[in-house]
This record gives sequence, C-alpha cells and structure tokens, in this order.
Amino acid sequence: MNKILRIDASPRGERSHSRRLTEQFIKLWGNKNPGTEIIHRDLGKFPPTPVSEEWIAAAFKPASEQTALMKTHLKESDTLLHELINAELVVIGLPLYNFSVPAAFKAWIDQIVRINHSFLFEPEDTQKPYKPLLADKPVFIIISSGDAGYEPGGPFFSLNYAEPYLRTVLPFIGINNLHFIYVGYDEFGGERLEQSLDAAEKQIQQLIDA
Repeated sequence: MNKILRIDASPRGERSHSRRLTEQFIKLWGNKNPGTEIIHRDLGKFPPTPVSEEWIAAAFKPASEQTALMKTHLKESDTLLHELINAELVVIGLPLYNFSVPAAFKAWIDQIVRINHSFLFEPEDTQKPYKPLLADKPVFIIISSGDAGYEPGGPFFSLNYAEPYLRTVLPFIGINNLHFIYVGYDEFGGERLEQSLDAAEKQIQQLIDA
C-alpha cells in the first residue's frame, strides 16, 4: 500500500493527541514501507464547506444535465472523493466532541457520501435500494477523548456516538475494514494520559505489523 490518506479533524495544533498519533502512524508505516505517498487532508484547520441547497440540487441532477455552476458547487466534493477513492489506506485522527464527531469531520462525510459516486439509489429494488460503490480498504481511526472508557466494553461506550456512526456510514459506501484506536485522559493529563498515549502507540505498531 503506497498511497495513504491522512485525515486530521482536530482544530488544535501541537496540543492535539489525535494529530500526534496520526503522525506516529505515518512514521511507523514509513519505516516499514519507504516511499509511501501521503495525502494530508487537514479538516481541523481547513474545514470542508457544509452542503447547501445548491449542492443537493447539483448532486441529484444527472451529470449530463448539470450546469457549469452546478459543477462548481460539486468541485470540493469531487476533490475529496478523489482523495478517498485513490488512497489504498486511510488513517483518521478524530477527537470525540460532545460524544460524537467534530463538525468539520461531519462536513467531510456529507461531501463524500454522494449519490452515484459513493453509493447508488435504486428505488425499484425493494430489498436493497442503497448500494455501496467504493472499494473496501483499511481505515484506522484514532479517537481521542477527555476521559477514558469510551471504547467498546468501556464504562462510557454508551455515550460514544462516533464509533457506531462510522460503523454505519462508512460501510454504507463500501468501506468495512475499520480499526479503532483509543486514547483518553486528555482533560486529566499527567501519568494517566501518557500511559494511554503509550498504549495507543503500541496498538498502532501492532496493527501495522499485522
């Protein structure tokens, strides 16, 4: 796998633990796979445009009937879809905000979940009207949180709406090979945070080795 899409959703810079871990992922992957091409999409610093009435009207219009203005409204979506489709592996740094994903990441999802590009809608098929269009690929999702225990089996997993959401929306477009890494205790700091970061880095190394 020689092309990785790295996505950072945190608006924080050096203080971001999810960014630290996506950077570590890229470093460890590069050690085993020299020459890998990295496409970096920084949603935290450069959030995608939320979809609008104009975007929706253009997306649901057949390509042959789209005006030049409609194509302009979809240009950002085209770029984001191209990055995702052409990547062989994706690593996402995702802070848990108010029990779910940051607004910038949701905007990215809304830009890439697009009819006739990442999924088909066939209303005549009453059993399965929605069909994914994207090829499956490994996606590593690093979730950072203020406390700990948001992972499956943890005491706060019932409050975690990020992982269940991603396990719904990404398979909807064809991406099922999902791996989640958690780091916690951001709001506590100190030894507990460092231990959580160390455990996450070890998990990343194990996943890369596998």
